[in-house]
Amino acid sequence: MQILRVENVSKVYGSKKSSKQYMALKNISFDVNEGEFIGVMGPSGSGKTTLLNILGSIDKPTTGRLIMDHRDITGLSKDQLAVHRAKKIGFIFQDYNLLETMTLKENIILPLALAGYKTRVMENKLNSIAEDLGIKAILDKYPYEVSGGEQQRAAACRALITNPKLILADEPTGNLDSKSGKDLLELLTFINREYKATILMVTHDVFAASYCHKIMFIRDGEIYNELYAGDDKKQFFDSIIDVLSVLGGERI
Repeated sequence: MQILRVENVSKVYGSKKSSKQYMALKNISFDVNEGEFIGVMGPSGSGKTTLLNILGSIDKPTTGRLIMDHRDITGLSKDQLAVHRAKKIGFIFQDYNLLETMTLKENIILPLALAGYKTRVMENKLNSIAEDLGIKAILDKYPYEVSGGEQQRAAACRALITNPKLILADEPTGNLDSKSGKDLLELLTFINREYKATILMVTHDVFAASYCHKIMFIRDGEIYNELYAGDDKKQFFDSIIDVLSVLGGERI
């Protein structure tokens, strides 16, 4: 089932009167279906972050439409977009974005608290997800008391607890060592499979990208190529490298 349609989305920075206009995205169109795990790759400055911000309704496109749940979200007001983000979108960031003055538990349930959920409902949701994601024993600790990998697990819990339509992950393994990074990718795979979560992940890392079902490559604000994972994981990995060797600017 389709959960998001991106139709001819462009993003231009700078006013029409300015001679320094910059087109970050150029007529991008694609669909996101329920349960997909999609990777987005491309050189620095290709438009990946701009696309993620628009999908997360943090930024608005200059032209084009985003349709979610049969609703054009590009036409929503600022307050409506805030509600849309809170209910429909989960975020996982490279730097975790956890509040240092709050425990992991408080960080995770914050979206529910802001939405006015009752304490018992929040506790039930938290206990179930924290158990599945392997951090129940450290919920009362503060972010600075746990490892980067554990912080990112908490961030994944926070993204998942509202049961969002779409989880957006921005370089989620970027600040992790290789083992913690692999553990997080296994966790995202678990979330995708067991929670039927739809994930779109921006990454520079070929190993991380190889966990996805599909990769969209962006160059100069346009979709350059797409790759789909088959049964042969090594072939998929090698194909990603082949495309990146043409695009340039990525790491293995």
